[in-house]
Amino acid sequence: MEEDNNTIVTEFVFLGLATSLEMKLLFFAIFLAIYGATMVGNLLIVGLVAYEPLLHVPMYFFLGNLSFLDFCYSSVMAPKMLVGFLSRANTITYTGCISQIFFFHFIGGIKIFLLVIMAYDRYVAIFYPLRYMTIMNRTVCAGVVGASWVGGLVHSIVQVAIIVQLPFCGPSVLDNFYCDVPQVVKLACTNTFLVELLMVSNSGLVTLMCFVVLLISYSFLLAKLRAGSASGYNKAISTCASHIAVVTLVFGPCVYIYLRPFCSFPMDKAVSVLYTVVTPVLNPFIYTLRNRDFKMALEKLMRQKMKSTP
Repeated sequence: MEEDNNTIVTEFVFLGLATSLEMKLLFFAIFLAIYGATMVGNLLIVGLVAYEPLLHVPMYFFLGNLSFLDFCYSSVMAPKMLVGFLSRANTITYTGCISQIFFFHFIGGIKIFLLVIMAYDRYVAIFYPLRYMTIMNRTVCAGVVGASWVGGLVHSIVQVAIIVQLPFCGPSVLDNFYCDVPQVVKLACTNTFLVELLMVSNSGLVTLMCFVVLLISYSFLLAKLRAGSASGYNKAISTCASHIAVVTLVFGPCVYIYLRPFCSFPMDKAVSVLYTVVTPVLNPFIYTLRNRDFKMALEKLMRQKMKSTP
């Protein structure tokens, strides 16, 4: 590929997480195990929610959708990252890079809107327990989940539509292990101030607003119930603690990455690993380890499997 300003970039090069062969092999083993656990954990939750009647309620319907999104989300990044650890030249085509950005923000956008929906679901369940199943009926649940998919799609299309208009003449080196908006925009051979401003508004401010709204909502829920009975407060803690933990894990890194100018900081790669690789594997454990219904459903599944085994 020529090195003049008229060069059209056809592929990007990832610097990745390591340079030495030993470290690459070590990271490959670690992240392969994490990816495997992510697949098994999230698909197990999806399967339990789908086939266990005990979990056929709105809260678990949303949890099943969240686990399916985590499964897809991890699969957007992890396979390419694992291949990169075993390859001498860790590259991705321009089309592949744009596709990765599209699905990354598509699924990420759905997750953000779904977490907002889950907070509303907890509000209805705690304050209107007798009307909960009427308010959050199947039609409403399907409608709000569908709306979150539409919202994620619109968000992702806006991101990609802006990026594909940028000229890329070189260099083509991304100091990361996947394609994302901040790193790719910095490589454009044009002034990107307005683009960065649009991206921060589209991703950073929206994410921050949703994060603040969620934290305030859960704070009001807990404060309201704390003024009531001790059992009510304990129930609220048990119900909401897992949601608050997941919200923090998802929104914290997202705000750090997108609500700032597109420049590099020492913690960027560590936060990226937490956001794209670690969080999807933690969500199943956060929910299932604290949830009695999931434990009962899993025990029932294991008993049925043992009975069917000759």
